[in-house]
Amino acid sequence: MAFGTQELVIVLVAFFILFGAERLPKLARSMGQAKGEFHQGLADVKKAGDITEEDLDRGGRTETVELAENAEDSNVDIEGKTPEEVEDEMSD
Repeated sequence: MAFGTQELVIVLVAFFILFGAERLPKLARSMGQAKGEFHQGLADVKKAGDITEEDLDRGGRTETVELAENAEDSNVDIEGKTPEEVEDEMSD
């Protein structure tokens, strides 16, 4: 069921009566920002799901735990080192 011209005019007049012409741009801007924040939150949730799926593929271990286990197997000391330092030492 599509809105016709008459219905659209009625809705716009109602907005002008309720909110006033000066507040309508602020309302539209706020709605646009809310939509942007919603889409950002949705993208964050999808990203978190992808990370969780990757963790499950590794047997429930996080990237850091997997790196620590690999370093232990390679006899690399990880005490006090960042993950990047451990990776560099393992690649040498």
